[in-house]
Formats: sequence, structure tokens, C-alpha cells
Amino acid sequence: MKIKIVNTSRHSLPDYATAYAAGMDLRANLEQSVVLKPLERYLVPTGIFIQLPVGYEAQIRPRSGLAVKHGISIVNSPGTIDADYRGEIRVILVNLSNEVFTINDGERICQMVIAQHAHVEWEPVDALDETQRGAGGFGHTGKK
Repeated sequence: MKIKIVNTSRHSLPDYATAYAAGMDLRANLEQSVVLKPLERYLVPTGIFIQLPVGYEAQIRPRSGLAVKHGISIVNSPGTIDADYRGEIRVILVNLSNEVFTINDGERICQMVIAQHAHVEWEPVDALDETQRGAGGFGHTGKK
């Protein structure tokens, strides 16, 4: 699949780290480093703009290495980039650790996964079809 992209950053295009990776790494595009204090969040620019085909979205997901090593995550994970959005991709990072963390220019801050999705048309009804599970919710399948 080919997707139009504008890169105003000083860094390479998003790319896959391995042959079978689902997500591409996005990098911070910063004039100067940003220090995130514990529980602080920051909207990190990437300098990347994309034009997705209709029926696709870009999901912005945390990087597992940043999460486990430094407690860095994404507030609205996964973030969604819609096909009609033309602005810069920016990522809301949050520091969930007890230590300060410095975001440096060019640092890989998240993964971006391109995914197909469907639009639904609601069909109002008075009742839903029955299933074995029914209305069983949280923890339901763990009951004996």
C-alpha cells in the first residue's frame, strides 16, 4: 500500500524495525529536549503529515521498551489518525514513573499501525439475538 507523506522533520520517514513488524516507529521532532516530570504529559511533534485512503486509520501506540524501562506511555492509547486529517501527527506522551524522563530530538517515541476499518449503519431493533454468554461482562468467563 502506498500512502502520501510529508516529512518536515530532520529525521527519516517512519519505518518498520523488523521484517514482520506491524508498527512503524515515529520520532520526536524537537528544537530542544523536553523533560517530563512524573505524571507530566507533553504533546510531542513528529513533523510527519500523512494522507490515508478512505477506510483506513493510523493507530498511535506506545513503544514497549519506553513503557517497561521508563514508564513512558501515551495518554489516549491508541491514538487515532483519521483518513481526513491533514495536520501534523503529534503524540501525547505521559511519564508514569517516579523519575524524570528526557525526550530528545530524533528519539523513537511511539509506533504507528495502519489499519483498515469499517463504517457501520445502525439498525434499531427492540431486542438482540441470544448467545450463550448473554450479558456476562467483566470477569464472566473466569466464573466456575
